[in-house]
Amino acid sequence: MYSFFQLIQAVALWLIQMIQPVLIPLCFVLAWTLVPLALWQVFSALRDGVGRARVMHQIPCANCTYFTNSPFLKCPLHPSEALSEAAISCPDYDCKDPLESL
Repeated sequence: MYSFFQLIQAVALWLIQMIQPVLIPLCFVLAWTLVPLALWQVFSALRDGVGRARVMHQIPCANCTYFTNSPFLKCPLHPSEALSEAAISCPDYDCKDPLESL
């Protein structure tokens, strides 16, 4: 007569043998579904990063006459907006090098 653990082992082995013909193709399909999803995530992250970099490169603070580059006060005119997206349309922007704006 089977003991309890031998009975559970026999049932588990039977279940594995019954599921195996379906399990292998299912795992194959799931694995190859994850590959395009991972590639799409990488593509989306790169696209969002490039878009964010384009916005950040429009901030003119580093080329402004009033920019101090001090960690305590970046801009004496607009300290809360310095080096942020709000500084893109700064009304007090004055280029350090006049030839650079040409």
